[in-house]
Amino acid sequence: MMGGWGHMIGGWGNGYGYGYGMSMMGFIMPLIFGVGIVLLAIYAFRRSGSRLQAGEFSHRNAAMDILRERYARGEIDTAEYQSRKQDLEGR
Repeated sequence: MMGGWGHMIGGWGNGYGYGYGMSMMGFIMPLIFGVGIVLLAIYAFRRSGSRLQAGEFSHRNAAMDILRERYARGEIDTAEYQSRKQDLEGR
C-alpha cells in the first residue's frame, strides 16, 4: 500500500513526470536570467553613453553662447571671435 505514496513523497521525478520538466526549468531559468542581465547592462551603457555625448554637446553650445555674448558686448574683436569659434567647433 505504501509503495505508491512512499515512492511519490520520497522523490519528485521518479516516474511521475516531474524529472524532465524540473531539469529543463533548472537550465532555462538561469539562462533567461543571464540574458536579461546582459541586455540590462547593454541598455545601461548605451544610455550613459548617449548622456555623455549630449552633455559634451551642451557644454560646447554653452561655450558658443558665452563667446557670442562676449562678441556682442564688444569684449572681443571679430578676429578673436572667429579664432575661438573655430577652436570650439574643432576645425
